[in-house]
Amino acid sequence: MEISGIISAIVIGIIIGVLGRLVVPGRQRIGVLWTILVGIVAALLGSALAAGFDVADTDGVDWIEWLFQIGLAALGVAALDRAKARR
Repeated sequence: MEISGIISAIVIGIIIGVLGRLVVPGRQRIGVLWTILVGIVAALLGSALAAGFDVADTDGVDWIEWLFQIGLAALGVAALDRAKARR
């Protein structure tokens, strides 16, 4: 992976992580770095999932891919928040 790909993954991860955090109601007890990591993983998994359903490459904005990514980020943020709450 080239440096531009890494920077893109980080930027998209930040956006996806923040959007995922906004979807989850209430206050989350996870930090910014965890949000970014969850966002990066959700962006990668959401892209793979969209490619699996053959909806990754469409004309214009890939709304379905974004929904997969944001949904996975919300699940990741909620799961991590619950794991931290148990401690």
